[in-house]
Amino acid sequence: MKKINYLKENGKISLVAPSFGCTTEPYKTRLEVAIKNLEELGFTLDKGPNIFLAESNARSNTPKKCAKEFMDAYLGDSEAIISVGGGEVMNEILPFINFEKIKKAPHKFFMGFSDNTNLTYTMATISEVPTIYGPNACAFAFTPYKYEVKDALNLLLNKTKVIEGYPYWCRFEEKDPTNPLKEHEYKEEKIIKTYPRSEYISMEGRLLGGCLDCLINLCGTRFDKTKEYIEKYKEDGIIFFLEPCDLNVISIERALFQLKEAGWFKYVKGFIFGRPRACYKEKMFGISHYKAIKTNLKNLHVPILMDVDLGHFDPSMPIITGVKGKVEYINKNIRITYEK
Repeated sequence: MKKINYLKENGKISLVAPSFGCTTEPYKTRLEVAIKNLEELGFTLDKGPNIFLAESNARSNTPKKCAKEFMDAYLGDSEAIISVGGGEVMNEILPFINFEKIKKAPHKFFMGFSDNTNLTYTMATISEVPTIYGPNACAFAFTPYKYEVKDALNLLLNKTKVIEGYPYWCRFEEKDPTNPLKEHEYKEEKIIKTYPRSEYISMEGRLLGGCLDCLINLCGTRFDKTKEYIEKYKEDGIIFFLEPCDLNVISIERALFQLKEAGWFKYVKGFIFGRPRACYKEKMFGISHYKAIKTNLKNLHVPILMDVDLGHFDPSMPIITGVKGKVEYINKNIRITYEK
């Protein structure tokens, strides 16, 4: 993997919209406030031309223009790139992304969440560029920074090598257009499920993953270089972190079957699963998301952590994709320690 270059204090950050543009509330106001907050911290912001647009099908702009915005940012003089939002069809920009140029250019972190899996995953597996699966720029509207936003900023600045799960989480976010800066209410108790059941679990390997909905769409396309990647790093082993968004229980089971049969899990050392947004604590044909996960993975005989702080329920741990790390389940919490 490429040597990591970290964001500097008072460094330059590019904001891009490879998926959704912030044109509606609460996102428009949140992005405006996030920009103000980051500038007050001393960062210089390069604001991409698409970040406040909604010109194309569920995207800020056409696939070609979204790709150009991103490539200009990556090949420009910023030190990090943050996506302003998630979305639906970011995969359509991939034919216009020059992964070879990204591979040859000096490293800079790209950070994004949800639909941004289409870049955080492919940049790691095709260009061998570490990325961060973490909060989009709008999350920086809420100060003082805490939880995943504080952790993400510390990862960008190389101020920490250890990320731990959070004490509480928010199941229902009330998005009030009249109050776009309303704080989340973190009051749900965190209970991590382990398979097999254990008081302590430890696994080491390269971290790969993202939004499961996006990954199954990448699987088998010309942008799927997973098997080549895991073959190259088979001695390290792979820890997959996966979080379902719109998939129901049966869709999760089908998705894991697909990835397993496609050879993605050949050298897997363990799995981390976030809480599924569409079907958390629900059943379909009597099957829970826990059973859906275990059905296709239990015969791999590796540890599985479920309902961790990862996914579309806040807060969600930022995870560096494509680097080696140690994942522990300890004191009923998850801890990720990145290799120095």
